[in-house]
Amino acid sequence: MTITLRELQEEVDRYISQFREGYFSPMTLVVRLAEELGELAREVNHLYGEKPKKKDEPEGSIALELGDLLFVIACLANRLDIDLGQAFQAVMEKFRVRDRDRWTPLDPGASGN
Repeated sequence: MTITLRELQEEVDRYISQFREGYFSPMTLVVRLAEELGELAREVNHLYGEKPKKKDEPEGSIALELGDLLFVIACLANRLDIDLGQAFQAVMEKFRVRDRDRWTPLDPGASGN
């Protein structure tokens, strides 16, 4: 199933809205984001880096760690009333302008859009 960023934010909000505690503070969410990023780094390092898992460590999932990051990012965006779709479009425009001549296009005639 494919969902939009708006749908993702709405689904996270429906989930969080079930609980009295609601969203964590922005600072706590940033700390959670760092924790989740560390877990992703650990999985990537085990699969592609120089530190294999110990024999007694359970198998992890890069996909699930990315999903955890996405969930926390949606929580932070919702907590701060930020539309992730709009934020993403603004960032892509920044890259299109700033990096317009930075990289070599696959097709010399491509505009990069």
